[in-house]
Amino acid sequence: MLIKNILVAVDFNEAVGEMLTYAESFAEKFEAKIWLVHVADPDPDFVGYEVGPKYIRDTKAEEFRQEHRMLQQLCDSFIENNIESEALLIQGSTVETLLEEAKKLNTDMMIVGTHKHGFFHDLFAENVSMEILKQSKIPVFTVPIKE
Repeated sequence: MLIKNILVAVDFNEAVGEMLTYAESFAEKFEAKIWLVHVADPDPDFVGYEVGPKYIRDTKAEEFRQEHRMLQQLCDSFIENNIESEALLIQGSTVETLLEEAKKLNTDMMIVGTHKHGFFHDLFAENVSMEILKQSKIPVFTVPIKE
């Protein structure tokens, strides 16, 4: 199996360091590039409407810049200099956006964190890692997140 691009789905939880450790290990072994991808939620208040007042747009833009800086800091602090890595912040629906981005980047493997939830939570709430596992056309490596 040839792995040249690894997508790490980042949601800024406590497992991100462990996920990046795995990503770095795979990247070293296969000389692969690591893509850190965070999907920012689409703003439901603006869907179907004109964009709101300037101060709201400015606030949202600053939030996105801060999240992108945090992604870049993760690249700088966790990933060795000899490993190529890039941070991407994309706005959209989490599962669909991650799968689309994996395809665009020619990703060979995806790393995601998994939460352990009860039956009713899984029944009524979207479980991102489970949906990615079901829909992905590439291997998905899951890292349990301790809660």
